[in-house]
Amino acid sequence: MPRKRRPGRPSTADQDPEAIRRDILVAARKEFVEHGLDGARVDRIATRAGVNKRLLYHYVGNKETLYSHVLLQAYRDIRAGEEELCLASLPPVEAMSRLVAFTFDHFHENPWFIRLLSTENIQRARYVREIPELQSLHSPIIGEIARILKEGLEQGVFHRDVDPVQLYITMAGMSYFYFSNIHTLAVVFGKPLATDEAMAERRAHAVEVMIAYLRAERDLPENNH
Repeated sequence: MPRKRRPGRPSTADQDPEAIRRDILVAARKEFVEHGLDGARVDRIATRAGVNKRLLYHYVGNKETLYSHVLLQAYRDIRAGEEELCLASLPPVEAMSRLVAFTFDHFHENPWFIRLLSTENIQRARYVREIPELQSLHSPIIGEIARILKEGLEQGVFHRDVDPVQLYITMAGMSYFYFSNIHTLAVVFGKPLATDEAMAERRAHAVEVMIAYLRAERDLPENNH
C-alpha cells in the first residue's frame, strides 16, 4: 500500500512546480491583505498553501520577496485583463468605454487589490520601486490610451488632447475611491452602495463621465485685451 503524503508536505515529484508557486502566491496575497506586510507570517502562508516553509523558501523566497512577487502578479493580472479587451479593434468611444468599465469591474471583482495597494502606499512604494518589470508593464496600456485618444481626435469624436497618464489616473481613481470608501460613503449619504443596482449605476456613471469629458469642447481662454 503506498504511503500517504503528510498534509503540508507535498512531494515535488508529482506536482507541477508552477502550480505550487501559484498556490504559494495566492496564499501570500491573502495573508498580506489580511495582516499587512509587518503582520504577515511565513508559517501561516505555508499552511494556507499546503506546503512546508522549506518549499516556500525554495520556490519563492523570504517574506519580503514573497510580497514583491505578490505585487508584481497583481499588476500582471490587470495588464493581462486589459490585453484581452482587444481595444485596437474598437472605435475610440467604444474602446475607452470598455477600458473604463473593465477598470471598474477589476476593482469590484478583486477587492483584495485595493487593500494590497493601500499596504504598499503605507510603505511609500518601497517595494514597488524595486520591481524592474513594473515600468514595462504599464507602458503598453499608457501607449494604448494615447493611441485611442489620438484616433479619437483625428476622427473628431474627442476634443481634448489629454496626457494619457493623467487620464489613466482619473479613470482608476473613479473606481478606486468608490470601492475603497464604499462603507463610509454608504453611511454618510444614507444610500446602499454595495447592491448590484448601485454598482451598475456607478459603473455607467464612470463611463459616462469619461466619455463626456473627452467629447466636450475645450473652452478657449478669454482675451483680456
